[in-house]
Amino acid sequence: MECESLIFSSHAVRRMFERSIREDEVRFVVAFGKVIADYADDFPFPSRLMLGFAGGRPLHIVVAVDHRGRRCYVITAYVPDAAQWDSDFKTRRVP
Repeated sequence: MECESLIFSSHAVRRMFERSIREDEVRFVVAFGKVIADYADDFPFPSRLMLGFAGGRPLHIVVAVDHRGRRCYVITAYVPDAAQWDSDFKTRRVP
């Protein structure tokens, strides 16, 4: 994803701390991960769910994108629950 700057929300920072996810891991996923869902109607900016692997573990990062300002905002970061996602961590399991 092309972001001139990456801004971490306070929520994302709290969740990263609670979940032992480092900033460099998030930056790696944002730079090299795959977009697995687009949320074009999110406000104030469209967002996307990204998947990447850092240190062998899957990470999901939700990023809002301000295309005009070329800024990206990290909304949250988490390790996807294998009980809720298929083995590729791209598709949510149907309950």
